[in-house]
Amino acid sequence: MPVSPDKNPATDPARAPAADNDVGAQATTHFGFKTVDEAEKAGLVKGVFNSVADQYDIMNDVMSAGVHRIWKNSLIDSINPRPGMHLLDVAGGTGDIAFRFMAAAPGSTVTVCDINAEMLRVGAERAAKKGYADRSEFVCGDAMKLPFGDRSMDAYTIAFGIRNVTRIEEALAEAYRVLKPGGRFHCLEFSPAVVSVLQGAYDAYSFKFIPAMGQMVAQDRDSYQYLVESIRRFPTPEKFDQMISSVGFSRTNWRSMSAGVVAIHSGTKV
Repeated sequence: MPVSPDKNPATDPARAPAADNDVGAQATTHFGFKTVDEAEKAGLVKGVFNSVADQYDIMNDVMSAGVHRIWKNSLIDSINPRPGMHLLDVAGGTGDIAFRFMAAAPGSTVTVCDINAEMLRVGAERAAKKGYADRSEFVCGDAMKLPFGDRSMDAYTIAFGIRNVTRIEEALAEAYRVLKPGGRFHCLEFSPAVVSVLQGAYDAYSFKFIPAMGQMVAQDRDSYQYLVESIRRFPTPEKFDQMISSVGFSRTNWRSMSAGVVAIHSGTKV
């Protein structure tokens, strides 16, 4: 299915946690280890994913030695996909989560919403090749102002995307808004809380190997340097769980995988 036009062209793209600011000062946020004006973050994130869109899925295999497939399959298991369900997958432009979900639940449908048109282009092309075009749609939209009605989705997923959102609380509130009562929020994200015994090796791998492989495979070192840095600026699982609860979700929980490298978070709209 062709990529839908942006239904909210005036909104800013996906964002990350804002830094503390003096009253009246220009709002700032993090872009990796840099502090930037919130107004700049949208364009910077767009630039990252425009650059890596065609190599994004290949780099996921390279960076994780294929383990990201296990993490994503575990995310799908946590949803308990059923025929007839309608999933909203946010920041899922290339379709990796959407295709797993549809394979697990015949008759289900998925709306993929991403701020980045290049990622959506890749996803729509893949959907056509895999025979999922009639069960999926690819919509350009902002996680902080979703172009969907209240109580319109059975489940919501976001995988490795919410740390790129400038104001995470706004994205979480939008997830709550669009879910039907009883609908579940599911988030797969990298965690800064790796077990201490592995922290040194993990840091060395992240800051030396991943940017170098980004240069080799995607011809883009800087984008993968940002992605590594953004993980370190993301809240701990405990803090993120509190943020999910604060927008209204009940029965929130999280579980870490791979020695704390990633965590799956969930919550229920009641």
